Amino acid sequence: MYRSHNCGELNASHSNQEVTLAGWVQKSRDKGFMNWVDLRDRYGITQLIFDESRTEKSVFELAKTLGREFVIQVKGTVIEREAKNKNIPTGDIEILVTELTILNAALTPPFTIEDETDGGEDIRMKYRYLDIRRNPVKNSLLFRHKVAMEVRKYLSDLAFCEVETPYLIKSTPEGARDFVVPSRMNEGQFYALPQSPQTFKQLLMVGGMDKYFQIVKCFRDEDLRADRQPEFTQIDCEMAFVEQEDILNVFEGLTRHLLKELKGIEVDKFPRMTYEHAMKTYGNDKPDIRFGMEFCPLTPEGGTFEPKGFPVFDNSELVVGINVEGCANYTRKQIDELIDWVKRPQVGATGMIYCKYEADGSLKSSVDKFFSKADLEVWAKKMSSKPGDLMLILSGPADKTRAQLSALRMELATRLGLRNPAEFAPLWVVDFPLLEFDEESGRYHAMHHPFTSPKPEDLHLLETNPGKVRANAYDMVLNGNEIGGGSIRIHDKATQQLMFKYLGFTEEEAKAQFGFLMDAFQFGAPPHGGLAFGLDRLVAILGGQETIRDFIAFPKNNSGRDVMIDAPSTIDDSQLNELHIQLNSK
Repeated sequence: MYRSHNCGELNASHSNQEVTLAGWVQKSRDKGFMNWVDLRDRYGITQLIFDESRTEKSVFELAKTLGREFVIQVKGTVIEREAKNKNIPTGDIEILVTELTILNAALTPPFTIEDETDGGEDIRMKYRYLDIRRNPVKNSLLFRHKVAMEVRKYLSDLAFCEVETPYLIKSTPEGARDFVVPSRMNEGQFYALPQSPQTFKQLLMVGGMDKYFQIVKCFRDEDLRADRQPEFTQIDCEMAFVEQEDILNVFEGLTRHLLKELKGIEVDKFPRMTYEHAMKTYGNDKPDIRFGMEFCPLTPEGGTFEPKGFPVFDNSELVVGINVEGCANYTRKQIDELIDWVKRPQVGATGMIYCKYEADGSLKSSVDKFFSKADLEVWAKKMSSKPGDLMLILSGPADKTRAQLSALRMELATRLGLRNPAEFAPLWVVDFPLLEFDEESGRYHAMHHPFTSPKPEDLHLLETNPGKVRANAYDMVLNGNEIGGGSIRIHDKATQQLMFKYLGFTEEEAKAQFGFLMDAFQFGAPPHGGLAFGLDRLVAILGGQETIRDFIAFPKNNSGRDVMIDAPSTIDDSQLNELHIQLNSK
């Protein structure tokens, strides 16, 4: 056998035992007559000792040839260390080696295999198999495994059944771009890789499976960022004979279970917040509620700002601010930095007004020549500001200004250390709009997907005011990140046909794309609904990180490339001919 124990389990209780270990050379320290080697595997590090007076000469000399990341096997005796290391579980012992076998020599790695490495992101992604040997990445992957196991345990205990759905499916026009796969046997036709198993899980409900889940790969051909990959993993779930409250209760339970089992944290409250309230109060539909700084409009509801001869406010649809506690001591330089920050193209504000509520009770603003002390006192009262606080105000078109202030709120929270990754604040956002108008195409699109059920009481508005129809849809938000979302689905053909009509589908287009689903609805489809959690993002947040890459074994870069295997890549002409594909020549 290659090993009797792993490199993380030996301790003083194993003293004088003969053991066999195998792993990678982390580092070696040659003192001439004595040589120490740290042997590493997935489980930890054990120190090996080669002693000129106690180790066979051939073994002693071979040990001097070991380089970093050599794969070796050793046999020896567990002995007590003279200089103990309390920082590792095996720090009380070492192995006096009697036999050494080099299983595989190694080139010097392009970066150090240590927690604090000298390798940049690009080089680590090129040699990802080496990066995985580092504790931060290895532990992230082990943590992901624990999350997936707890999800399976929780859902299985509630009688959910895991069912695999197809990866080669039909392309649909809604949502993000599909990745398409040419069919060799069906000339000129293509499969698509699923953006979600949406229609299949609905068909499983028609099939009577009742409670389904799947930890499943999904694919979207869209621009990337830190928390998005072209292929990603969902915890995909569906339930039959349920209403919205049933689904929310089940998946509150799942989130509580994960927080308790993985983080040792008990969470009692899952606040419910409407989409409208979230947008007006936080400027986005996934608010971080670990801290305050709620929006305070200075523009009256449904009215305009009282003219004061200050055009920036007088001509704006919305004037809105946030109160930043304890920051009246910000210097002009710090405030100018914030103004420059909101004026960046990524945020897009034209400027920012500030008002300091000084410790002595006086108010000083950047627009004192336009507004009286009484005006500033009104602002302070509306914004619940107190001595020592700083008020920051933006103005302009309502939607854009709220988005800009939301970005500023999150930036300030980061600078002030208010986004504690060890604190978890979940909530549900509900009552999303069913449809959103797209200026480019000049028509309404489904905010979630075309199978989302409208609120029954809003159904009559589809004819007269479709933008006001609310959906039976809900998102779970955790620490300012959407970690999951879903809806009660349409389960009858007539309502689904009506939905397709308002989304601009002709009857023929709807039948061609989704006829199979509407046909299924005619054979006794039960009321059903579900949701999907983004596993990559959920694991990253539970692991205290904002980005998902370290929790994915082999991630893509921001261009959607796997630089390790150099994919995507060209294929040869014979393959193209088999697939009946002719590339345009430049």
